[in-house]
Amino acid sequence: METIENQELIDYNRIEKAIHFIEENFQQQPSLKEIADHVALSEFHFNRLFSKWAGTSPQRFMRFLTKEFAKQKLAQTDNLLEATFESGLSSTSRLHDLFVSYEAMTPAEFKAKGEGLIIHYGIHETPFGECLIAVTGRGITDLRFLENEDNTDVLNQLKEDFARAEIIFDNNFTKPFIEQIFYESEDKDTPLTLLLRGTNFQIKVWEALLKIPFGQMVSYDTIAQAIGKPGAHRAIGTAIGSNRLGYIIPCHRVLQKIGGIGGYRWGTTRKKAILGWEMARA
Repeated sequence: METIENQELIDYNRIEKAIHFIEENFQQQPSLKEIADHVALSEFHFNRLFSKWAGTSPQRFMRFLTKEFAKQKLAQTDNLLEATFESGLSSTSRLHDLFVSYEAMTPAEFKAKGEGLIIHYGIHETPFGECLIAVTGRGITDLRFLENEDNTDVLNQLKEDFARAEIIFDNNFTKPFIEQIFYESEDKDTPLTLLLRGTNFQIKVWEALLKIPFGQMVSYDTIAQAIGKPGAHRAIGTAIGSNRLGYIIPCHRVLQKIGGIGGYRWGTTRKKAILGWEMARA
């Protein structure tokens, strides 16, 4: 018998497989039956699964992922955010129903490799596949999606970054944070604190990302303008790609100016899944 968590992972894997199939066969405009066949479900069951996960029909969901929709959304959002960014970037942001605040590790703390820190980590299902989350008494340090069943690489990266910290596996400790981030939770209005590690430039970029509202998309150009570095597109792309806090710091909401999906540390199909899921709820 599948647990609810295992079933959630199975469902997401089917969704991701369907999105990838549609991407690969975009010119042929596959029918709902063809997509359902590809993920080994009946048309009825696939439509029900997709609508339950996405909150909308497969047809409407895929419209959110077209270049035309992205370009339209970028034009709206860039104008909308101009005033927000010009009003100054603060260390507190609102992410949908979630309040997010942060503090940054000092260079000395970063160099100390987590000496004196106790880090609890867990592996959990989310609407977008499995993730590893790591939490200290000062805030969440990592939320990384797992690319496959082997989480060794992600865990080794955490242990390398915090080589002198005490790192403890404890799903019970970390589960409430996952509930707060991805699901309806009693703690939804409780501020969620992040502990960031990065250069001043990276933190400035991540700070700008926290200003992007749920259900919106912005271009790399907009982020560059927001932090006062209009020519630093490549450096901004690198900083976005260095984000260790998937979904919470919403790097998935940054697209190419021409409406292209752009890269994503945890895979472009997952990026599309998250964007479509958010658009359906915006």
